[in-house]
Amino acid sequence: MHTILLVFVLLLILKLGTSLLLDWINLRYVQARAASVPEGFQEFIDEPTYRKSIEYTAAKTRFGMVSDLYEGLILALVLLLGILPLFYELFSGWFGVGVWGQALVLFFIGLLLSVPSIPFDWWGTFKLEERFGFNKSTLKLWLTDKVKGTAIGFVIGYPLLALLIYLVQVAGPLWWVWGFAVFFIFQLIMVVVYPMFIMPLFNKLEPMEAGELKDRLFALADRTGFQAQTILVMDGSKRSGHSNAFFAGFGKFRRIVLFDTLIEQMDAEELEAVLAHEIGHYKLGHIPKMIALSAVTTLGMFAALGWLAQASWFTQAFYFDASADGRIVPVLLLFMLLSGLVTFWLSPLSSRLSRKHEYEADAFARDAMGDWKPLSNALRKLHKENLSNLTPHPTYSAFHYSHPTLLEREGALGGQADA
Repeated sequence: MHTILLVFVLLLILKLGTSLLLDWINLRYVQARAASVPEGFQEFIDEPTYRKSIEYTAAKTRFGMVSDLYEGLILALVLLLGILPLFYELFSGWFGVGVWGQALVLFFIGLLLSVPSIPFDWWGTFKLEERFGFNKSTLKLWLTDKVKGTAIGFVIGYPLLALLIYLVQVAGPLWWVWGFAVFFIFQLIMVVVYPMFIMPLFNKLEPMEAGELKDRLFALADRTGFQAQTILVMDGSKRSGHSNAFFAGFGKFRRIVLFDTLIEQMDAEELEAVLAHEIGHYKLGHIPKMIALSAVTTLGMFAALGWLAQASWFTQAFYFDASADGRIVPVLLLFMLLSGLVTFWLSPLSSRLSRKHEYEADAFARDAMGDWKPLSNALRKLHKENLSNLTPHPTYSAFHYSHPTLLEREGALGGQADA
């Protein structure tokens, strides 16, 4: 076995083994606390709901473990049996080796590699989420979303891939610097374009109706210096019973979006606290900080691509023949499939930064509301309605949770001290 293939196998086993171990530890940790509602939670969640949240966590964890094993097996088969070079030669024969043809090759192989995950996607939506009362989608809507997503991906991604392949051919050894510049500018454009033009293709986004709630939320925006032009309500209930709120865009294109399910579940003061939290992300500069971090990671990714593109041993180790040397598509395909084996280990770092931002936005909301309780009540309802895992294992949380746990957030807000 080629040394590179051996390294791949070891990395795959290490990543998959660690992921499964984390799932198992978390599952045991949660189930050990299933006998009764833990102290600190009794005020807002009854025993039947708590047990249901444990069942939901266990079901999702087991499903995730099977899914991880399945995806790992597919990845191993595709790379170890030389399936990827066969796909590449087949599609290159159909579409050619020119810029536009190779962009088609890359897009369609990526599309083909996504097919094995479709049954798990369907099962997760119509079996697992349905079992716990969250799924509101229909098969027609689910299929329509798949078709729309593929079409939008092609319209946007195909020209971008063609431009990248063109840069490789004309920009010389430093093509990756130009590639980074193009993709980073594209990311900035998508921050604005996605909420304004793409999201409405999937969900209805409407300005909040006039009334006391809207007046309260705009008054909050004014006193925190946010100067909101509109607060949008998204019909998330047509797909799921889960609720959420998020911030999109930047500058004059910024938008705050509230799920209709969130508005149904919370009172005005709690919604005000949620909005204050989202405004906190904006006022504290979290958006540009995350964009800057994305720029650094994207630059590192393109630097790695630039190095690997000059290494014939990389593609040949995975059974691409010498005729593929100098072509960027095999490198991009392999990078797309293998990068997760490395980025998985960086998850605790990104999660830690994200949690830091959540703590800061929570503190901003507390100060804006003049009390920690409105946000605490809102968070409790979110966790209860979404059947969130209230007691994740700390190590599992470090890898997989972009938000602190409920008790951690309440403790930082001052809730535990005052309770």
